[in-house]
Amino acid sequence: MLILASASPRRRDLLTHMGVQFRSEAADVDETSAARLIPEDLALEFARRKARAVAARHPNAIVLGADTLVVAADGEVLGKPRDADDASRMLRKLSGTTQRVITGVCVLHAGVETLEAVTTRVTMRSITAHEIGTYVASGEPFGKAGAYAIQEAGDRFVTDVEGSWTNVVGLPTRRVASMLRTAGVLVPERAR
Repeated sequence: MLILASASPRRRDLLTHMGVQFRSEAADVDETSAARLIPEDLALEFARRKARAVAARHPNAIVLGADTLVVAADGEVLGKPRDADDASRMLRKLSGTTQRVITGVCVLHAGVETLEAVTTRVTMRSITAHEIGTYVASGEPFGKAGAYAIQEAGDRFVTDVEGSWTNVVGLPTRRVASMLRTAGVLVPERAR
């Protein structure tokens, strides 16, 4: 049995689209405290924490944990915005720049952890203050790393994606498909 250690509707949708049989269970872990890690290691650490939290409740399951963060051009790591002011600040910071979107993935099975971080570069056009205000007021930025959703209305700000588009959504499906197959999960070939 595969358990997705996440309540994210985006990750659930991506796994469903891959044709994978799974169930979803939220992992209640602290995503704020970690030693000063480089962004890739930070994403991996949070993915690991999520997978371990769920695996502790289901020791015989294969557990998939993932965590996505955005690294602004100046190196600041952007998680999910705390409030409207924080969302506006993040969008102003990303406006007219190229950022890195990093998803850490952990597959945990029978005590063996497989970890990988996938990076995609996303370039945004300059966003006006009015556009930021309207977008934040829509509520879409909340619960999303970097305060935008490329699979929703946030795509109108994006001018270029270099790498995995699904990684920006929250799960690099090609890489995850390979990791799950290695762990013994039946993943249809169309999930490549």
